[in-house]
Amino acid sequence: MRKTVIAKDDIPSVRFVEIGDEQAGQRIDNFLLRLCKGVPKSHLYKAIRSGEVRVNKGRISAEYRLERGDTVRVPPIRLPRPDEARSVPPAVFPIVFEDEAMIVVNKPAGLAVHGGSGVSFGVIEQLRAAHPEAPFLELAHRLDRETSGLLIIAKKRKALLGLHDMMREGGGRKHYHALVVGDWVNDRQHMRQPLLKWLTASGERRVKVDAQGKAAHTIITLQKRYGRYSLLDAELRTGRTHQIRVHLASSGYPIVGDDKYGPDEVRAHFARLGFNRMFLHAHRLEIPHPLTQAPLVLTAELPPACVNILDYLEQHP
Repeated sequence: MRKTVIAKDDIPSVRFVEIGDEQAGQRIDNFLLRLCKGVPKSHLYKAIRSGEVRVNKGRISAEYRLERGDTVRVPPIRLPRPDEARSVPPAVFPIVFEDEAMIVVNKPAGLAVHGGSGVSFGVIEQLRAAHPEAPFLELAHRLDRETSGLLIIAKKRKALLGLHDMMREGGGRKHYHALVVGDWVNDRQHMRQPLLKWLTASGERRVKVDAQGKAAHTIITLQKRYGRYSLLDAELRTGRTHQIRVHLASSGYPIVGDDKYGPDEVRAHFARLGFNRMFLHAHRLEIPHPLTQAPLVLTAELPPACVNILDYLEQHP
């Protein structure tokens, strides 16, 4: 268990933190970012470079990985007291699966998975606020803000590393439902266009199909046609940023409601029908348990807003 010694309660002071099993293996910069919530990253990196942050009385780099038993010196940074009100509101999310290793929740659309880029907090911060007794909660992967569905959070470092290894090696299956503009032709199709990240003039992140990009593989299976629209199952075989969205849009079938890669007039049309999100939902996970390797099959039904819009399309072809 991590131990913290605090000289005084009322003013910022030097802290000495002893590293336990759950912190072992983390980089020192990531450890500090979580410990010192609200402190700008630039301040923490400056403290590391200047030697104010030390491990076992020695200077370290931001890439240093902590070991069990290490003692970390944390300089006098203003941190919230244990009895201080939390700035992140705790939240309860629908739980699809939970055991001692991980928790899988059904994330709603419109909520980021973590804070940053203009978002003060996301799912992971709210889960930590709701479970202050949990020594370790970390995202195993990401979902876009407007994507709903299955999201895995590791409760142990060993589980997190196992999940990362599984995803890196292409293990498991992740399936999404996507409603796209257009009459999808093939019952099943493999999409392998390489994807490259780039920045717009305003500094916003985008992804495009480019020969210089990274390999990407999505398997598309037609589920149902709705006249000018099609419901698809998209299976991720790699996990590139915006992969499903860009593969579909670049093929002429943008996802309904996609504000980055879809047409504005389609988004406006569905908004008038009361549908104000992107129709992309992570509905099925088939993975080995990260600790026991037992097979897991987890599902999350389409949210009511998605079901309602499909019902509308069924009645108004």
